[in-house]
Amino acid sequence: MSHVNVKGAVILARNGDRSFYYQNPETYAPGLTESTPLGEAQAHELGKFLRATYLSSNSPSRIQGMRYDLADTKEIHIKAKNGGEGKPVFDSCIALLQGLFPPNPNNRMTLANGQTVMAPLNGYQYIPVETVEPSNDRSLESWTNCPAFEKHVQNYYGSDEFKKEAKNAEPFFNAVKGFVYGPEVSFQNAYNVYDYIGTELTYNQSYAYRLPPTYIEQAQHWANIHENGVFSSKDINGIGNIAGRTILSTILDALERVVFDDDPLQLMVQQISYQPIISLFHMTGIAEKYPELQGLPNFASALSIELRGGDEGDPRDFLRFKFKNGTDDEAFRVLNVFGHNGDIPLTEFIYRTENYVIDSNRQWDRVCSGSPNEVASTSGWVPDITKTNSATLNVLTAAMIAVLMVFGMFSFGKFVARKSKRRSYVRLEESEVSYDPFWGERRALLLGAEEA
Repeated sequence: MSHVNVKGAVILARNGDRSFYYQNPETYAPGLTESTPLGEAQAHELGKFLRATYLSSNSPSRIQGMRYDLADTKEIHIKAKNGGEGKPVFDSCIALLQGLFPPNPNNRMTLANGQTVMAPLNGYQYIPVETVEPSNDRSLESWTNCPAFEKHVQNYYGSDEFKKEAKNAEPFFNAVKGFVYGPEVSFQNAYNVYDYIGTELTYNQSYAYRLPPTYIEQAQHWANIHENGVFSSKDINGIGNIAGRTILSTILDALERVVFDDDPLQLMVQQISYQPIISLFHMTGIAEKYPELQGLPNFASALSIELRGGDEGDPRDFLRFKFKNGTDDEAFRVLNVFGHNGDIPLTEFIYRTENYVIDSNRQWDRVCSGSPNEVASTSGWVPDITKTNSATLNVLTAAMIAVLMVFGMFSFGKFVARKSKRRSYVRLEESEVSYDPFWGERRALLLGAEEA
């Protein structure tokens, strides 16, 4: 079934190329890395591609009603991960936005005295970016400093599956030792070996002259197997899928905002590293249906989740998943999720995923501690003040806590309303009431259910 009316989209974009990036293979604690002009150029090209896809007047996927000449910041929400590969991710985000919303000479205004002023750089558009730090928001980097995830990694390394792959990989890692200087050369360290070879091959000409043919392809093959095993679980709610379970919180919230007319949001872009994409592919059945996509997505790749209206007579909303694997792909490729052969109803997607979403710091703490109680918290993606050392509390701090408690009560109300809205939306879609031919009346029903 084809649904042509695009109401909005959520984009997950991986950062562009950067310098060598070491991750501890047991804890995934990050090392240092820097962005490069190549990576920024890749991200900029992705931004131009997204503009041509979603904002161009002659594109079949144009987001209906969204302003395309000058950015309306009420219609867009941009988030960028600022942990781990934070600097390259943020730089890639800025470069992507320069392609998505390029400088426009119409970005000007006339002052009261009659003088016309244009924004610098020939009308550069300054788009707000929300940066996300793992210290206070785990939605975009949930796998570091997580004991349960570290235990999952160790279990994977001890599994028969891992030992079998390590034995198969042994000839390659023995042969490549003379071309890797620094990182331990082993299957357990496959990601770092691949990243080292790829970085040197890209930026070091003498190294590129010496590296034997197929070595980079073999290194990527074993890194794909390694990372696919680490950032996945057989069960949708497994700890290996923690990267997907946390980012689903912001995906569902954004889709719900697009659905309801009282919110102007139409496009959300989340600039991330590769881990959430691997997990989401497993959680939604993409990895099983498209085994060639298992493993690392390329630099500047993008997963788009489009919200599309139903055909005439069908008031439901549908989701279409599309993926572009970096510069290897010239266009998006449509991917079907949860066994569908076409677009999936939004209500079904919510129903299949909402019980596995991790949407607060406190819930993340429970999951990472291995607690059986994973009931969603009301604290949201904000610091958990209950961990504050009581010995350091003074009168001012106590007052601040009181304010935060009041804010927490307000947040609780919003949280319950959001959950109620999500469940009401699913229930109404499944009832005969949801098929009212007048979308405006149906939406009023949804809002009424939310307020009840």
